[in-house]
Amino acid sequence: MSPVDENVSAMLASSVSGTTLMILVQLASRVFTFTANQLILRGLPPAILGIASQLELYFISILYFSRESIRVAIQRQPLQLKFIPTSGHKDGTDPTSENAGDVSEARIIASQSVVNMSYLSLVLGFLFAMAFAVSYMQFAPSEVSQMPSYHASVVITTIASLMELSVEPFFTVVQQYMLHRKRAVVEMSAAFVKSLTTCLAYTWAARTGHTVGVLPFSLGYLCYSTTLICGYMLALRGVTNMWKFSIFPTKIKSRDGSKFLIERFSWPMITLSTNVFFQSVIKHVLTQGDSMMLAAMTSLEDQGIYALASNYGGLVARVLFQPIEESSRTLFSSLLNSGGTGKLNVKSVNAAKSRLTEVVRAYSLIAAVGFPLGPVLVSQVLHVLGGRSWASPRVSSLLSLYCYYIPFLAFNGISEAFVSSAANPEELRRQAVWMGVFSACFTSVAYLFLKVGGLGAHGMVYANIVNMAVRIVWSFSFIRSFLSRHKSDMALSELTPRPLTCIACALMSIIHNTRHSYASDSGNAGEALTLGVIYTLLVSYLERRYLMMYYTKAREMVGSKTSQTPKRE
Repeated sequence: MSPVDENVSAMLASSVSGTTLMILVQLASRVFTFTANQLILRGLPPAILGIASQLELYFISILYFSRESIRVAIQRQPLQLKFIPTSGHKDGTDPTSENAGDVSEARIIASQSVVNMSYLSLVLGFLFAMAFAVSYMQFAPSEVSQMPSYHASVVITTIASLMELSVEPFFTVVQQYMLHRKRAVVEMSAAFVKSLTTCLAYTWAARTGHTVGVLPFSLGYLCYSTTLICGYMLALRGVTNMWKFSIFPTKIKSRDGSKFLIERFSWPMITLSTNVFFQSVIKHVLTQGDSMMLAAMTSLEDQGIYALASNYGGLVARVLFQPIEESSRTLFSSLLNSGGTGKLNVKSVNAAKSRLTEVVRAYSLIAAVGFPLGPVLVSQVLHVLGGRSWASPRVSSLLSLYCYYIPFLAFNGISEAFVSSAANPEELRRQAVWMGVFSACFTSVAYLFLKVGGLGAHGMVYANIVNMAVRIVWSFSFIRSFLSRHKSDMALSELTPRPLTCIACALMSIIHNTRHSYASDSGNAGEALTLGVIYTLLVSYLERRYLMMYYTKAREMVGSKTSQTPKRE
């Protein structure tokens, strides 16, 4: 096998194991968060949850504008896996091999370059945090600003965002060396501490009679960031010494110290990051535009109801789709990196296409099961999870509608991960223009649904579906054009389930709608569960060849990674 083939196989195997591990981490973290939220939710008014969703938007916005474009630029750097020292650990991430000292100078330069670059996130974070904090406190509606501990919550959340940005150098090292296990442990611990803090703070306030508003949520963000800092510092002890680079921004010299090899910051990465930044601004408006529009056009109660639907309905997206999207973006960036030559290896392009088609096909099967079953199941369990204050037809119908939005969210995430990895700077600027068009389209549709139609939170879900649909169409149009330029193609049959599966999906949806299965009584619940099990088994039977092929391929990749890991002598 050629070195290129070996590198591609190593990246694919590492991506599979890393994705699996991150899904497990997300699942564990969401269990913590879900449990804590359930303890809080029964005594939490919708208005408080609405303000908490605004605070989350504020926190996410600071992080996104400060680090997203820089992360994308760093991920576009090639992962030279053959330089990574490995050991007997299954994921090959323990830097204790006897040959760890024999690290190439090229690898040292690449590692230090991306670490230096990551510090720009903290610099940008200070600027955005100050600007957002002032505007958020000055222009907040009176019903929000008069909430107890509101200003203290904003200040604490701002500090938490800057603390989280300070771990970017550690995160960069984790990504470059694919230290999936270390990242998993740290992030799972941070999620647990965040959930525990929020839950304990609200429990204390309820028992002592204090009115704390959204202060427990801000304390949760603070404890999350603190745990990340401590966790990464402990997890990466000795890694920089082993691989001969510094976690602090510094210039790199040749081994004899006679000349500088790179500047303190990598200007090509800064140029790429600048191009990505303007695109990411528009993308963030499109991604978080629902929260922004709701905050501007609806009541706090509507915002709270939508936040509940987003938290519950988006649980699958965060647990399953987000880790897949993140690991796929890293893989695509590595496979589709030309190294400045402008030419891509055909096998690397085919490997990226294969990953994309496999993920999209899997998403299609999930959608085929989720479309008819999701709306039924969420309405059955809402009255158990949310309590009487949330168990209303309005909330139930919103959660049911949100189930139709989740597949669009998944398809958009994986397609844009490919686009951001494959596009050159000129294409990224062109995409930014189209993102502006999509943003205007989304704003117009949201205004029609919210203001003109008066649909409230339901209208926002409809607007999000339209928004995601047009973005998916554009992304797949770009992908087909990109593959065509590299003498490849992507047929629709590679991405969708069998026609019989689609017919079964349509029939099951009709059956549930005609039998009014959205009621929450126990008789309908048992009937819906029985039909759901039968339908899931039917889809598994119709797609048995694909499922067995994917299972076999996944086992081969994991086995390939294990065989490439040398045993400790």
